[in-house]
Amino acid sequence: MKRKASGSAQGAASPSKRAKASLSSQEAQKRFRDGLLDRKNLDAYQTEYAESSPYKHAVIHELVNDKLLRSVREEVQANVHFTPKETDIYKIHQSGDLANLDGLDDESLSKLPSLLALRDAIYSESFRSYVAGITGCGPLSGRKTDMAINVYTPGCYLLCHDDVIGSRRVSYILYLTDPDTPWQAEWGGALRLFPVQEKEGDDGVVAKTPLPDVVKSIPPAWNQLSFFAVQPGESFHDVEEVYHAETKEQLEKNGGRVRMAISGWFHIPQPGEEGFVQGEEEKNAKNSSLMQLQGNPAQYDAPEARVVPVTQTEKTKAETEGEEEDEFDEADLTFLLQYISPTYLTPDTLGQVSEFFLERSIITLDNFLSKKFAERLRKYVEDQEAKSLPAESSAIEKTTPWKVARPPHKHRYLYQQPNLPDELRTSQDESPITELLDHVFPSRAFRNWLAVAAHGLVQNHDIMARRFRRGHDYTLATNHEGAARLEMNLSITPSAGWGEEESKETEEEEEEQEQAEEEAPKPKDKGKGKAKAAPETNGKGKAKATEGGSAEEAAEDIEDVGGQEVYMADDDDDQEDAAVYKASSDEDNILFHQNASWNKLTLVMRDSGTLKFTKYVSRNAPGDRWDIWGLFDIEDQGSDDDDGDEEEAGPSNGEVALGESDLDETFNGFSDSGEDESD
Repeated sequence: MKRKASGSAQGAASPSKRAKASLSSQEAQKRFRDGLLDRKNLDAYQTEYAESSPYKHAVIHELVNDKLLRSVREEVQANVHFTPKETDIYKIHQSGDLANLDGLDDESLSKLPSLLALRDAIYSESFRSYVAGITGCGPLSGRKTDMAINVYTPGCYLLCHDDVIGSRRVSYILYLTDPDTPWQAEWGGALRLFPVQEKEGDDGVVAKTPLPDVVKSIPPAWNQLSFFAVQPGESFHDVEEVYHAETKEQLEKNGGRVRMAISGWFHIPQPGEEGFVQGEEEKNAKNSSLMQLQGNPAQYDAPEARVVPVTQTEKTKAETEGEEEDEFDEADLTFLLQYISPTYLTPDTLGQVSEFFLERSIITLDNFLSKKFAERLRKYVEDQEAKSLPAESSAIEKTTPWKVARPPHKHRYLYQQPNLPDELRTSQDESPITELLDHVFPSRAFRNWLAVAAHGLVQNHDIMARRFRRGHDYTLATNHEGAARLEMNLSITPSAGWGEEESKETEEEEEEQEQAEEEAPKPKDKGKGKAKAAPETNGKGKAKATEGGSAEEAAEDIEDVGGQEVYMADDDDDQEDAAVYKASSDEDNILFHQNASWNKLTLVMRDSGTLKFTKYVSRNAPGDRWDIWGLFDIEDQGSDDDDGDEEEAGPSNGEVALGESDLDETFNGFSDSGEDESD
C-alpha cells in the first residue's frame, strides 16, 4: 500500500510561494518560553536525552510562549480544515502539510498569522541548532519543513512504526490539547515507545526487532514537545487509541477528549545546505520499516509458517488400498458430519457453492459449523474471553496455550497452531479450537470438500487460530506475490455489535437446522434421505454472494470498532510521497471486507498484488475477534490437452475451474437423487 502527501491546510494554494522567513536568534527566542534556549536548559535536556530509554528521546514542557500557542489553537479551530483519514495503520483527522502555508493567498494567510509564526520559529536556525544539540543527530534542514496538525478523537490511533522514511532525521509532536482541561492519562492518546531486541543471524548480521509490549508511555499535555532522532530499526512507537468515555455527559465533561497536536519532522540537509551528504536519503530509504513491511520480513518474526504438504499427512485406509486422494467417500462424510452443517454436505448445496466460487472467486457461508459442535465451541470461546489475560506477552505465553505474534510494526495478535508430529498437547490445552486445528481442517475429508468447493486439489495447508484482543491487536497490510492461493477464514467471534446488521436465529431457523441434521445422509443409508438445502431467500446456511460493501460503507463500518479483515487493491504509483497512507475511503480500492461474526466461513482466491490486513480492534469493541485462518495451495485442475497443444486460457481472476463431469467424479459419496454412486 503506497502512501501519499496530503493537500494544503486550506485546500487551494497559489502557484507561487513566499520565501520562508529567516528569524533572528532574538526574534525566535521571543516565540518560545522565557529562557528555553539558554545553555543551562540545553545541558539539562542533553542529559535527559542521553539517559532515556528504550531509545533516546526527550520531553520539553512549556515549549512555546503560552499566549502565542493559545492564539495558534484558536486559529486552527476556526480556520483549518481537517480530513478524516483511515487505513491499516491509522485513523486520524489531518490538516494539509503546513509547509504549504507559503503558497496560500493573502486572504487565507491573514487568518493564520500565529500558526505561520510558530512554524517559522520551529524551523528557525536557533531552534534547529537547539534540537541538534540535544540529540547529537547532526545538522537539520531549514529549507525542508514537514509538519501537519493531527486530531485524534475517541477511537483514533496510530499503530507501531519507526518513522524511517526518506530524509527524516528527528520526529516531534507538539500538543495543542485544551489548555484549560488537562488531559488525563486514562483517556489514552499517549505517545508510546517500544523496546528493541537484537539478534544475530546465521549470517553474522545483527537484526533489530521491536518487541510487542510498550515500555514507555508519554501522555499528551498542553504545550508539551516530545521528540527523538529517527533511527532505522530502533525508533518504534505508536499513538495509543483515544478511549471513549462511558457516557456522553462524561465526554462533554472531558472536553470531548480531542487530542490535537502538531506532528512533524526535521530533515537532513538538502542540496545546497550546509551538512548535505550525497546519497544519504537513498540509504535511509532502504532501512525504512515500510520497505520491511512490503516484502522483507525479519527472520525472527512470529508466527512462523507451518506449511504441511499433503504428501506428509497421515494416509488413510482408503488411500493405502489404492483409492484416489480426491474421492469424497463415506468415511469423509461420517467425519465431517460431526463438525460441518449437513446443508453444506449435500450435492445440491455444494454444487451451488462450487459454481458460485468458480464465478466470483469468493464466497461466504453462514452457520458453517454444525449446531452441536458450534454450541460447544461458542461456550468455550465465551468462557475464555470472560477470563482475564496477563498484560505482558511473556506471561501470556507462559500461562496460556496462546503465543503473541510479532513484531508489532507488522502485526500483533494471539495465535495457536496445529501440533507438530513431535509435539503432544496436554489435556488442559485441548479444546474445540485445537480440535479444529489438529483434526478437522488438516483432514483428508476437509481437503476433499475443498476440492469440490474451490475447484482444485489441496497441495499443502497452513492453519492457525487467532485472537485479536480489543485495544491491542491488528495486522498491517501485506502483499502477496505469485500464483493465486486459497485463503480461508472461519470467524468464531461470539459477541454481537461489530458494525454490520446482526442476524439472530429465530426458533424457525433453529428448527430448520436441526431438521437438516436429522435428515442428513448417513453412510449406512447409502446416501438415501439427502439433507435439505436452505431456501434461496434464507441467509442462513446457504451459499451467499459476498462482494463486500462500497468503499463508503466499508469506511463507515471501520469507523466503529475495527476487527474487519480487508482485501484491497494495491496502488503501484511509486511517484507518491511515502509520508501518509492513502485513506481507504478516498479510493474505491476495497475489494472485500469481512466483519467479525459468529460461525461464518469465507473462502477467497487471492490474486498476486492483493493487499490484506485485519483492522485494529478498538477497546470500544464488544469483545475480542476470534477466527481460524487457513492458507491452501491449490493444484490447477483445468482441462488436459492430450495432443500437447497449448491449454486454453483459464479464468482471469485466478480461480481454478472444474467441469461438471469433474464435479461428479470428485463428489461421489452420495447423489442428489438418493442413488448410491459409490460403486
